[in-house]
Amino acid sequence: MAAAAVPLWPLCRLCRVVLFLSQFYILSGGGSFSEEPSQPLPQAIKDPSPTRTFTAVPRAAESTDIPPYVMKCPSNGLCSRLPADCIDCKTNFSCVYGKPVTFDCTVKPSVTCVDPDFKSQKSFILNMTCRFCWQLPEADYECSSSSNCRAVSCPRQRYAANCTVRDHIHCLGNRTFPKMLYCNWTGGYKWSTALALSITLGGFGADRFYLGQWREGLGKLFSFGGLGIWTLIDVLLIGVGYVGPADGSLYI
Repeated sequence: MAAAAVPLWPLCRLCRVVLFLSQFYILSGGGSFSEEPSQPLPQAIKDPSPTRTFTAVPRAAESTDIPPYVMKCPSNGLCSRLPADCIDCKTNFSCVYGKPVTFDCTVKPSVTCVDPDFKSQKSFILNMTCRFCWQLPEADYECSSSSNCRAVSCPRQRYAANCTVRDHIHCLGNRTFPKMLYCNWTGGYKWSTALALSITLGGFGADRFYLGQWREGLGKLFSFGGLGIWTLIDVLLIGVGYVGPADGSLYI
């Protein structure tokens, strides 16, 4: 029995070598136990058609600008009553001053008007008086005012004003013109108040203080109205309007 026993250690050593070689083969990539396929799955093929590009083409800009004179022009009114800024007339400067004259006129673009029969028209005849704009009465134009001149002075002062004819007035020449006007502005001083102060408290200079003449007011205060003489003189001067506010304005 002892002689027939076969040693097992060479067999065990051989099994270890085979196991080592099999593990090395697997780790080196020679084998794979994964159930996934070794080749990648085919992907869906996209349509290689060219990308369409849409370009926004801007529309032609519509003219929405309204001329400034349109705001002064009544719509569907009589053409003969349109303001001067709404019409163009063929004027004749050889007319006789103060005499009636007629001119051929046309309405400006964007202006609509009608004739006495309520029919739309673009050309019409305008009746007016032959005179230049600077020859109009003072009620027919507006002028700028000035507070830098003395309204109470001798002689009365004038100032250079810029005047503009009213919209509904028709005349020849420029509708804006310079003109020398008398100073005619007020600072809010009342003639009745100044006269009442001069009569009652004039001996203390209250009238002069009210008119803004503080130097004269101090003189009257410390001299007791010039012993009454200055007070009487101021009553007369304020009563006739010769003494006015210190800023040169008119009474109200």
